[in-house]
Amino acid sequence: MAFPSITDREKKGDRVIKRLASRDEFILMLFAVPGLLYFLVFKYMPLLGNVIAFQNYNIFKGIWDSPWVGFAHFSRMFTFDEFFRVLMNSIRLGFFSLLFGFPAPIVLALLINEVKHLWFKKTVQTIVYMPHFLSWVIVGSIFINLLSYEGIVNQFLHWLGLSRTDFVTEDNFFLSVLIGTGIWKEVGWGTIIYLAALSGINPNLYEAAMVDGAGRWKQMWYVTLPCLWPTMIVVLLLSVGQILDANVEQVLIFLNPLVRDVGEVFDTYVYNIGLVGGQYSYTTAIGLFKATIGIALVFGLNALSRRLTGESIY
Repeated sequence: MAFPSITDREKKGDRVIKRLASRDEFILMLFAVPGLLYFLVFKYMPLLGNVIAFQNYNIFKGIWDSPWVGFAHFSRMFTFDEFFRVLMNSIRLGFFSLLFGFPAPIVLALLINEVKHLWFKKTVQTIVYMPHFLSWVIVGSIFINLLSYEGIVNQFLHWLGLSRTDFVTEDNFFLSVLIGTGIWKEVGWGTIIYLAALSGINPNLYEAAMVDGAGRWKQMWYVTLPCLWPTMIVVLLLSVGQILDANVEQVLIFLNPLVRDVGEVFDTYVYNIGLVGGQYSYTTAIGLFKATIGIALVFGLNALSRRLTGESIY
């Protein structure tokens, strides 16, 4: 029985494959292909759908047959008083979340880093990580029960002789409830990147500081914080770009008709008007407006940081 001979073309193909397989760069590129395909299909291709912001999009006609209206939806957006109310709510929530939420994991990471007993340190880390894995339905249920009129907090206030307050339905407390629950849930998870940065600090720097007579406070001020500075800048710039992005699950859990005037933000507004109300083009225009603000903030603050501190994300 005669076996088929290998042609010269097949031999040449085998040599090319072996040559490529011997190069580390080619192997690494193969590993990157699934990730690149994921971002291409699920992150970049859906961006093409933003063209419906310039159409009167009809779900039955599709993108190709829906009529084009130019910037009509953007003009309509700025004529609504409701839009400016939602804009101010989104800015207020994003600004105070960044103001209190950004330093919280830094402070917690510095405190955990100061703990010398390893078992206690790991126990604290595990406990503060746990809320991140709870859904907002669970977290919302816990805090609504704690802060309601008959909740434990109000019972304690009543025991102290103070008047009861329904923190969940009061306008004045709604923003504090959102920011506080957000920090409680994510502060432990946010410490991971700072603890990783702390572990990379050269111990010789601390030894040199101790030789110079620096105590724990001065070591933190003159060694730890300067070494954390590049990490803090990167995290801050990435956070600023999402300043108008609220956690829609969190806001929907706590939002109720009594606090809607101060609690309605872009994400819940888009959900109610766009998905529930079927105004896809109008809410897509709002989404593009929000994304433009985020990109402008990232570019502006990145340039400012590069000029003032020399640190930037690109």
